[in-house]
Amino acid sequence: MVHDQLLAPDAHALVAFLDEHLGEGLCLVQIVAECEVVYVGRAASVADAGDFVVMLKADGSLQVHGYKGVKPVNWQPQADHVVVALDEGQAVLTVERRSPEEMVRIVFLETALVQALHLREGSGFVLMGSEAEMQRALASAPGLIEDGLTVLDVELPTDVGGIDLFARDAAGVLLVVELKRAKATQEAVHQLARYVGRVREVTGEPVRGVVAAPAVTKPALAALARLGLEFREVTALPDMEAPSAQPGLFAVP
Repeated sequence: MVHDQLLAPDAHALVAFLDEHLGEGLCLVQIVAECEVVYVGRAASVADAGDFVVMLKADGSLQVHGYKGVKPVNWQPQADHVVVALDEGQAVLTVERRSPEEMVRIVFLETALVQALHLREGSGFVLMGSEAEMQRALASAPGLIEDGLTVLDVELPTDVGGIDLFARDAAGVLLVVELKRAKATQEAVHQLARYVGRVREVTGEPVRGVVAAPAVTKPALAALARLGLEFREVTALPDMEAPSAQPGLFAVP
């Protein structure tokens, strides 16, 4: 995630760093520095010299944060023009928009840290459709989770929650599937473990557990391994078909 960084760079090193990484258009660049910030546009404002965190994202959007509060003291959405230069021995960043005409000019007086970060968009990948649609689609095509699966029930109610898919695998072993449209976290693993434990208690049979999702966090993957549970990557769904559910295992009160 941290692609490159410099501690306490001088003005020349800061300009070279910003030129390189802003020119790539792939990184979020973060600068922690004492600086002066000037805004010119629909309203004019000047921030006195102070310590700020400056963030410039790959799309050219800019945020300048002070030491408190959630709102930046200055910002620009998707700039049209970003220039880095030396001016009287100081590194200067100028960010401009054409419509409306606005400019933020930042003079870096003393820089403590500059970082170039690669933030992966994949972490935010979400399957199209609702979770109910994902459930119906995989119930009609369970082979996307595992070959030989036979779906016994969908949204099976238990006293610890609803099981997304309840099935038997090719060897006849009961299988509990927890579905997630986005990256699965440890909470999904905890849910699955509860369902698997309850089904084992009720049936007295061996029960497998699977989290099916586009991706999984490293802590969640480690938790699955520790609990003897499994992960299946599902990044695309078939055409939606409503499944025919079999009689449930648990009575609905």
